[in-house]
Parts: sequence; C-alpha cells; structure tokens
Amino acid sequence: MNTATDILLVEDNPADVRMVLEVLRSAPRVCRVQVVVDGSQALAFLRRQGAYEHATRPQLVLLDLNLPGLNGHEVLAEMKAEPHLAGIPVVIFSGSRDGQDIMKAYQLRASCYVSKPDGVEALRETLQGIEGFWIGTASLPLS
Repeated sequence: MNTATDILLVEDNPADVRMVLEVLRSAPRVCRVQVVVDGSQALAFLRRQGAYEHATRPQLVLLDLNLPGLNGHEVLAEMKAEPHLAGIPVVIFSGSRDGQDIMKAYQLRASCYVSKPDGVEALRETLQGIEGFWIGTASLPLS
C-alpha cells in the first residue's frame, strides 16, 4: 500500500522549512507536509480550530523548540495532555544541544530528540535519516 504520510512541521526559520520540504519532496515515499510557524498555530492546527478546522490529523509532528509565543516544550506538554493528540509521534528537531532541553523533551514524552547539525549537507543527511526511519521504517498511526 503506497499512501502519503501526513506531517506537521512546526518551524519558524524559513531556511529550515525550505530544507525540510526539499528533503521530504525528494524522498522515495510521499509526504504531505503542512507548516505552521509558532506554537499557538501548531495547537490550533492539531485541535482543528479556526482556520485549521478542516486540517488533516498529522501522523508525525516535527517540532522546533525555539518558537515565538508558546515554545516547543509547551506545545509538546499540551499535546501529550490531550488524549486525542497524545498518540501522535513528536520528533523534536531543534538547534539546542542543551542537556536540560533534551531531558525536558523526553520527560514530556517526545518520541525522539534530534539536534539540528551545522551545515547544509549535514542538515540534509540528518533530515534524510529522520525521513528514512519515521516514514520508511516506523509504523505511524493512521490520520
């Protein structure tokens, strides 16, 4: 069965958004990626509120920590507190390598924590690894 994977990318850095979209568009598996740029938009999207009332439930969330307004930890905590959102895998994809950020993400039940590497090629390779595992290998919940 060859179906598309629905992904929500929560990222405020336009260069990182472009790179994620480029890697996922060139991936061997089809991904439908929706992008929001802050924590409030992410929660509205996930809860299907306002402009997002017809949004497709993502099968995977790629979540940056350093966001305007609600940060990634706050978004993650809200998601995991709501039964209808708690089962969505969340990959923290952050520039932070701070041990406390990493520990807090896992305490809030992140599925994994990936630090953004320096350099375009390293970033591309890391994103290809995320795509390969989460879209190619792991079993994700249905939308």
